[in-house]
Amino acid sequence: MSPAAVGTVHALGLNENPFQPLQSVRDALAAALPHANRYPEFLPDRLHRSIARHTGFGADQIVVGPGATGVVMYILQEFVAPGERVVTATPTFDGYPLMTATVGGESVRVPLTANGYQDLPAMAAAIDARTRVVVLCTPHNPTGTCIARAELDRLLGAVPDRVIVVLDEAYVEFAGAADRPDVHDVLRRHPNVVVLRTFSKAYGLAALRIGYGIAAPALAARIGRWQLPFGINSLADVAVTASYAAESELAQRIELITRERDHLGTALRAQGFAVPASSANFLFIQCGDEETVRLTTALHRSGIVVKSYDGAGVRITVADRSASEAVMRLLAGWES
Repeated sequence: MSPAAVGTVHALGLNENPFQPLQSVRDALAAALPHANRYPEFLPDRLHRSIARHTGFGADQIVVGPGATGVVMYILQEFVAPGERVVTATPTFDGYPLMTATVGGESVRVPLTANGYQDLPAMAAAIDARTRVVVLCTPHNPTGTCIARAELDRLLGAVPDRVIVVLDEAYVEFAGAADRPDVHDVLRRHPNVVVLRTFSKAYGLAALRIGYGIAAPALAARIGRWQLPFGINSLADVAVTASYAAESELAQRIELITRERDHLGTALRAQGFAVPASSANFLFIQCGDEETVRLTTALHRSGIVVKSYDGAGVRITVADRSASEAVMRLLAGWES
């Protein structure tokens, strides 16, 4: 029976927040809809200021885009010419090689370590004269592993100043304080670093496409040159303001997700699956090609949509207890 025949019971393939936006956010959006006939700001200066106040950075350090991917495209358009290189881990977020190809760049993909971490020494060694950008994800997508602060410091010290380092923190809200880089310190010491964040994951606003980068003012100005006039819709501004006003409620939701992540991770490991400790809103089952296909097929046939990575494993988004139980029922007694 095909996945389509069963129907999607649990959508666990895109790392979406399982909760709808908070009621206060939905109310704010509903109140803004009658004004949808009006253009948004020419450039999102108000949103820049709002994010700057909340994060403790200057407004001249913020670049807003249509999702974090929008900011990535700005970076690649500014710094990567045809034939130049972008170094990433593999597997990683699918968008990086696709966006690199869009600007004519070449992806240099460095395999993860055996335990699911980005191999920072190998990534540093992959930098050559044609390298323009290095992408680091912490927590990493798809494994959920984080880069230790000392390891990040060593890597940043090894990267030439001419190379832009993208520090992708799309899932940082799900990580504990000890697993988060001190980005204020990082940006103060490394003017070639751009920190990426998004409202799609922890904030549950994926459909509104709101992401931003934080960088030194000079670097932010270069990246921001690619922002389109009227490119960020007014609802994004409204949703961010309302979300910032509801941080305590959002924190409660994040706590529910991280508790469920730890519950499911413990259960999967007890079943004998190789699952790295995750600091994101998903878990990764490490396995080879054949096992990846078997797991993905079995889950999809049961209406559980997950994300597979050829030769690496299966990523499962954390949702609620019913979704976790559905996964574990299917995998109970699984034989590799």
